[in-house]
Amino acid sequence: MTRPPPRPLWKGRTLALVGIVLVAFNLRTAVASLSPILVLLQEEVVLGPVVVGLLGMLPLLCYAVFGIATPRLAKRLGLERALVGSLAVLAVGLAARGLAGSALGLVAASALAFAAIGVGNVLLPPLVKRYFPDRIGLVTTVYVSAMSVSTFIPPLIAVPVADAAGWRVSLGEWAVVAALSLVPWIALLVHPKREAPETVPEEPGGFAQMVRSPLAWALTAVFAASSFNAYVAFAWLPQLLHDIAGATPAEAGALLSLYAAMGLPAALAVPIIAARHGRIRLLVGVSVASFIVGYLGLLFAPQSATWLWVALIGTGPLVFPLTLVLINLRSRTHAGAVALSGFVQSVGYLVAATGPLVVGLLHQVSGGWTAPLVLLLVSALPAAVAGVVVARPRFVEDDRLRG
Repeated sequence: MTRPPPRPLWKGRTLALVGIVLVAFNLRTAVASLSPILVLLQEEVVLGPVVVGLLGMLPLLCYAVFGIATPRLAKRLGLERALVGSLAVLAVGLAARGLAGSALGLVAASALAFAAIGVGNVLLPPLVKRYFPDRIGLVTTVYVSAMSVSTFIPPLIAVPVADAAGWRVSLGEWAVVAALSLVPWIALLVHPKREAPETVPEEPGGFAQMVRSPLAWALTAVFAASSFNAYVAFAWLPQLLHDIAGATPAEAGALLSLYAAMGLPAALAVPIIAARHGRIRLLVGVSVASFIVGYLGLLFAPQSATWLWVALIGTGPLVFPLTLVLINLRSRTHAGAVALSGFVQSVGYLVAATGPLVVGLLHQVSGGWTAPLVLLLVSALPAAVAGVVVARPRFVEDDRLRG
């Protein structure tokens, strides 16, 4: 399939670009804005350990469940209408979190917001393919960078806003951002010819067809390896570093920030490298090697160059933006991209949801961190094998034709 010649990024599709960036910025605020103010919130709303644990697992479970449902929703409503609906639900869910008066209300509102984000996660890659087929690498870089920014801004301002205006404002303010994100997409629906992309023939696609696709499973393995390790790190890395490297709480927090910051260079570089130069195997190899060396460093020399080991395991998830751009590069049609995105993200997030729990149980049973670190090291290896498959220049629709 020949790629369309590139045209100016902004010309005739400004609303779509602004809309994609705004949606991407909303995909992490609901998660990142809650945990920093849990202590303040619990002064007014009683949250038991079970509820706190449920709130920790809820995002990934919602991403998985609603990732499965999104392709059918998009097929029925269309990409833009499905996205508008999800953004409206997100705004309601975020606002309701700020108004919650009980643990049940907080969980229900959070579930609503995370369900909407699960839909948005799946729809963004095919929307990039629909409006920017000539700029897939660049636009993927832009929106993954927006996601990275939305991961570290909410924790920075959550507590100051809560101290100044209360935890309800700190949580609910993100509903305003979600509501603003509706504007460009509603404008596109009202005036569809303004930025209408070229129509292409669509082929049917669905979850069942992705199950039979080796390429879909390989891409899922790469995505799952990244997400599994990332969510384990956010859940357990500070305590792990305290126990094995003697890091103080402040040092452990700074090292976790270093881990998170390593995602921004990857977001800026990886999609463009993959789309323009096709160095897929190299990128997967760098990811797997970073995981392995980083975990070996924490196993055998945790107190020496701790920052280096953390930076390396923070480099490993570079395959997250790689997977997002490959969803478009390995599908011929919008329908194929929607189906592939739904399958990869739903199954991948379901695997990731087990990570913090499994590592926590393994730590408790073994009484140390050696077994969990070995598990994390091994969890990166399937990505090496799957990387060989996803590096081949083929399309997910071809797997269906072979079947």
